[in-house]
Amino acid sequence: MTKVTTDIKYVGVDDTEIDLFEGQYVVPEGISYNSYICLDKKIAVFDTVDKHKSAEWLKNVEDALEGRVPDYLIISHMEPDHSSSLVEFINKYPNVIIVGNEKTFVLIERFFGSLAINKLVVKENEELNLGVHTLKFIFAPMVHWPEVMFVYEKTDKVLFSADAFGKFGALGAVDDDWVCEARRYYFNIVGKYGAMVQNVLKKLSGLEIEMICPLHGPVLNENLNYYIDKYNVWSSYEPEEKGVLIAYASIYGNTSKAANFLAAKLESLGEKVVLTDLARIDMAAVIEDAFRYDKLVVASVTFDGGLFPVVETFLNQLKSKNYQNRTVAFIENGSWAPMSAKLMRNVFETMKNINFIETSVKINSALTAETEEEFIKLAAEIHNN
Repeated sequence: MTKVTTDIKYVGVDDTEIDLFEGQYVVPEGISYNSYICLDKKIAVFDTVDKHKSAEWLKNVEDALEGRVPDYLIISHMEPDHSSSLVEFINKYPNVIIVGNEKTFVLIERFFGSLAINKLVVKENEELNLGVHTLKFIFAPMVHWPEVMFVYEKTDKVLFSADAFGKFGALGAVDDDWVCEARRYYFNIVGKYGAMVQNVLKKLSGLEIEMICPLHGPVLNENLNYYIDKYNVWSSYEPEEKGVLIAYASIYGNTSKAANFLAAKLESLGEKVVLTDLARIDMAAVIEDAFRYDKLVVASVTFDGGLFPVVETFLNQLKSKNYQNRTVAFIENGSWAPMSAKLMRNVFETMKNINFIETSVKINSALTAETEEEFIKLAAEIHNN
């Protein structure tokens, strides 16, 4: 149990045993499931935790209560990593009132069936007074589920932000760099819903916020404009930095050699370059970098008349996350009938505001002196865009 403010305590738990978050994202530093409690005349608990951490969490809550019982359980997000200990909590505190919006209770029934619960259905901007502390409910639909709502505590000016402003990594993790794992978290989990994030940022703009309590990652209590600005940039799909991501897939090393040649030429022109082998990297990390930088080069062999599988996966992921507002170039390789550049361009043409580098380099099997000259020209064109 950790003090957040005088009356608000952290009662969440770390999970360092998990290998894949949401069944797909590698989390070598684990993940935290955050829960909070506000001790007032009336006591409110904010969210539960993943089911396999129920016992540890319930012990944290019991210790914080010091013999009292909670009056309210606020459900800001119904994803199971935050709601699946609900039944255990109700069994322990049967008189607790569950607080959520209409969509919250629809999802409760879908996950748990018809529970005999005391419930309080709240609407946008409604308030709940606990005594000294007053909670204001701010709806954040599709950030990143339809029932999501933020809770603003008016006395201490604390924003309980559901999954927003969260990050991968347990709170006791060695890697304490917020922005990298927050970016990877944002673009892979929330990234598709930039317009909805923009909407809720506008709602927050009129609030005086001194602390942000997300459902994953650390409580944010300093330089909050930094974190809010990051969310504004990310959710508007604008590049965060100038730089070139070169993402490639190579079977026998020839496409890799070409990608490295281009990288060296770009670096000689002063460009920041990130070189990524799509077959050997966490796909969530390369998605993060694609959104981080303003330019992207994709290099792919032609495989079975189409794209190499990891390249196809990468492009489909970009499309699903609303990739846009970037400059894109292509490199294709094929011993016969190379066509990957055309196929890649077809995918990017379905995205918004993509500036294409018209020069694409075709490798017929292996790099040659002639194609090296083409890469020098390509590097100059990328640099000048």
